[in-house]
Amino acid sequence: MPQSRIVRISDDALARALGADELAAAFERKGHEVHRTSSWGMHWLEPLVEIEGMGFGPANIGDVDAILDGSSEKAIGEIVEHPFIARQQRLTFARAGQTRPTSLEDYLATGGGIGLRRARQIGPDKVLEEVLASGLRGRGGAGFPTGIKWKTVAQTPAEQKYIVCNADEGDSATFADRMVMEGDPYALLEGMAIAGLAVGATQGYIYVRSEYPDSIRKLNEALKHCAPIIAPFRCEVRVGAGAYVCGEETSLLNSIEGKRAEVRAKPPLPAIEGLFGRPTVVNNVLTLAAIPHILEEGGSSIYDKLGVSRSKGTMPIQLAGNIRHGGLFEIAFGITLRELIYDIGGGTESGRPVKAVQVGGPLGAYLHPDQFDIRFDYEEYTEADALIGHGGITVFDDTADMGQMARFAMEFCAAESCGKCTPCRIGAVRGVELIDRIRAGGRAADAVEIQPVMHNAPKQGRLPEQEIALLTDLCETMKYGSLCALGGFTPFPVMSALKNWPEDFMPRETAANVAERNDA
Repeated sequence: MPQSRIVRISDDALARALGADELAAAFERKGHEVHRTSSWGMHWLEPLVEIEGMGFGPANIGDVDAILDGSSEKAIGEIVEHPFIARQQRLTFARAGQTRPTSLEDYLATGGGIGLRRARQIGPDKVLEEVLASGLRGRGGAGFPTGIKWKTVAQTPAEQKYIVCNADEGDSATFADRMVMEGDPYALLEGMAIAGLAVGATQGYIYVRSEYPDSIRKLNEALKHCAPIIAPFRCEVRVGAGAYVCGEETSLLNSIEGKRAEVRAKPPLPAIEGLFGRPTVVNNVLTLAAIPHILEEGGSSIYDKLGVSRSKGTMPIQLAGNIRHGGLFEIAFGITLRELIYDIGGGTESGRPVKAVQVGGPLGAYLHPDQFDIRFDYEEYTEADALIGHGGITVFDDTADMGQMARFAMEFCAAESCGKCTPCRIGAVRGVELIDRIRAGGRAADAVEIQPVMHNAPKQGRLPEQEIALLTDLCETMKYGSLCALGGFTPFPVMSALKNWPEDFMPRETAANVAERNDA
């Protein structure tokens, strides 16, 4: 290769964790100009090197000379033609891999700012109409129509209103919010400014967990550069301490206000009485980052035509866990899990059969291979007692112990509960105990229960079947009695694991005997 090439390497946190900084320094020592860009989202190929559109990965310092002279065995061809990229329908991540994250020049040169300028031209009422017409639903998990939430805030009279971005991304197998904040922060800020214009809010807050230092740094840098463009809208970054429950909107609002991060009872809804008691739009990063495209000329119509049923537009799906081709894959709603796992993800990294897939983070249901033809659609997942959530997918091979995974769900809920409601605070602890007893073969009556005065206590203990019935009842109580989704959704992974893999809840020796009989 000729000298003095422009070498493009991502400065995404994942790429940096795999040696991208050292790799960039090695190219610079060779006299080449290195541009640190956002990530293409092909995480199994990071650090990914791009030179004149051609990709090389996963690269390390020892590959530099071979990449430069064209002899590298890690060449993947033209990146935009790679099957993983070519099959996507990228709207939210249209700039992924192609721009320098905090370069306002790059952002404006690739269509940034068009949505905000048009929003100012057509006015708040028309903006609300277009967001409603697009069919955009919240990408944070609940799937509530964004336009309806905005319209509620717009119609609620108040001297001060707020736009709050929920960037407290804490689900397992999710990283799309981080990739937006680290790779395309101006898109998020433009979306927030458009939301402010639509509902009459002049102040915004981005609530980011402290575990995302690169996101925090880039957002603050981007805010300095674009402040004149988004004015009179103002925005601040607020850093959270990492409590999972702060992903729930009212708990997040309490945290911003400096209060204990506890869930608020509803009503009133945040759209009526939210941050500091004022009408507040609370949207996820992906929701707000989709807004600039929708507000471009014809954007809402394009968005509405993508997807299926009431699930409109595209979803940035995050592939993780035991999967060969992990990364971010943005595509219209309607794709099946089977396509995602095998055609796009390449099956398991271990090469073993897929046993289960969890969709929607640690509170999502475990789906059996028999369910892999369900379409990625909010309503179809609801019918299957499952969640799309934030679009994270975790793959497990046949070595996974689903009884242990069910226990983890209860254990996670107990650890992360804000403590405000009894079904979550106490129910999760009892859930761990119940699963332990089921896997131990039931329980004997204890020293207190056998006392004559304990008339209602079981004198003979409980069999596993009785403990399972109790666990089912507990899950029903948590599902319908919890104040928020933390306690309310924890039953999804527990009951789906119990339904699809009951053998994993047997005592270990019993399960081994069953396996021996099946083999025979």
